[in-house]
Amino acid sequence: MAITLTQLRSFLAVLRTGSVTAAAEALVVTQPSVSAAVSALSHELGVELTERDGRSIRPSPAGAAFAPYAADVMGLLDQGAAAAREAAGESARALRIAAVTTAAEYLVPTLMRAFSALHPELVLTVEVGNREYVFQTVVRREADVAIGGRPPPDGRLVGEAFLENPVALITAPADPLAARHGVSVSELDRRPWLVREEGSGTRTMTEDFLAAYDLHPEVLTLGSNGAIKHAARAGLGISLQSRAAAELELALGLLATISLSEPLPDRRWYALRPASGPVRAPVEAFLEFVSTEEARIAVERGQVTAVPVSPPPVGEPATPLR
Repeated sequence: MAITLTQLRSFLAVLRTGSVTAAAEALVVTQPSVSAAVSALSHELGVELTERDGRSIRPSPAGAAFAPYAADVMGLLDQGAAAAREAAGESARALRIAAVTTAAEYLVPTLMRAFSALHPELVLTVEVGNREYVFQTVVRREADVAIGGRPPPDGRLVGEAFLENPVALITAPADPLAARHGVSVSELDRRPWLVREEGSGTRTMTEDFLAAYDLHPEVLTLGSNGAIKHAARAGLGISLQSRAAAELELALGLLATISLSEPLPDRRWYALRPASGPVRAPVEAFLEFVSTEEARIAVERGQVTAVPVSPPPVGEPATPLR
């Protein structure tokens, strides 16, 4: 089988952009060269990998099945090239962290600071997004390790839980339910619920919780933890949130919690990496570190004293820590 890197790169670019023209622009090559590469790859595999979808191009069933393997190969090669440059002293040793929004705001900065103190030779960067984005970033090997919820069931990521992530049901301080204990979940069906965007782990948790108790409330979608907290303070609804995200507002009396008779979701923070391929030394060191007592203490101190850190836009790394 004579598959080339150009073929794989062109195929993945077409899937990512949805067109040959956009793929050619992204790769800075001509459209005919992209078309030829994708056609040659289809011929080599003996199946059509793409199909028309109006004016766009989408993967065929065969292409959708092949794409994860192609992305894995390209990601491994890119990581291998980076490892080689590091070993030769041509570039600084780096660790690329991807983190879900809540972890990036309330957990990762203190972990990075403590880990950087132990490994000052490493350049650390962080990329932020919702659960779906973060997991795909690590699957594509555009990041070395992720901090988020439990790994998805497809087996492409593996992870270890390293810290509890308690959940709170937040509401306005004046909410009558906040003054009661043992509120029944059934009472919440008539209340508006504030949820994150599609792809967020917090949204998935909320949807699973509502489905488990057969609740069908009005739902208001907001794009950030901050927006949800402000909406809850204004009495626009209630929301399941990581306790870490609401700790400051709860301590200041700006938000309150509803105490339920039924248990809230049980969540933990996980450190995740790709399930296949070699594990670079910086990744192994970070995975070992997050499970230590030193890391736990750093996080607890940070949650008590830290002001939330505004994450960089999705797709842009933070300023490296040295």
